[in-house]
Amino acid sequence: MQLDNSSLDLIFRNARSHNAWLDKPVSDDLLRQLYDLMKWAPTSANSSPARIVFVKSTAAKQRLLSAMIPGNEEKTRTAPVTAIVAQDYEFYEKLPALFPHADARSWFLGNQALIDATAFRNSSLQGAYLLLAVRALGLDAGPMSGFDSEKIDQEFFAGTKIKSNFMINIGYGDANKLFPRGPRLSFDEAAQIL
Repeated sequence: MQLDNSSLDLIFRNARSHNAWLDKPVSDDLLRQLYDLMKWAPTSANSSPARIVFVKSTAAKQRLLSAMIPGNEEKTRTAPVTAIVAQDYEFYEKLPALFPHADARSWFLGNQALIDATAFRNSSLQGAYLLLAVRALGLDAGPMSGFDSEKIDQEFFAGTKIKSNFMINIGYGDANKLFPRGPRLSFDEAAQIL
């Protein structure tokens, strides 16, 4: 089954990265719906290494803002929610439940290079799935890097094996403050069929 054009427009063609936000809250229930959609998308060996912190409260936002570069402070401060997309470097400990038909945990034990690559690659995928879920549920997103990852990790993940990857501001974007849409590479510039 293929999505209709209005759905494709919502998720891809007309969707934009937002930097300005309407003063309209995002409910905890909607955040749970976002996660419950994105969790079904694939990761290698069902590893699911992403860990997400939805930052909403004023106190948590203050902790977050202290780590943002100046260009990202205001849009993060005014976003109803900022999702910290992180990766758990001990994701393999959950593989007996997530991938029960093989001893996948043993593939990672003592192989830090494989742990690092799998955690980063698949948490990045899961963050992209989250962004698509945001759009699919009628919200807007503003993905970004531009933060001090060591500060974020100390503030939100101290004492764990979890490290930040990137952020997504989430809410209802102010379409009147969008930048002109940037161009994209054509198929021939970015892809090939062999």
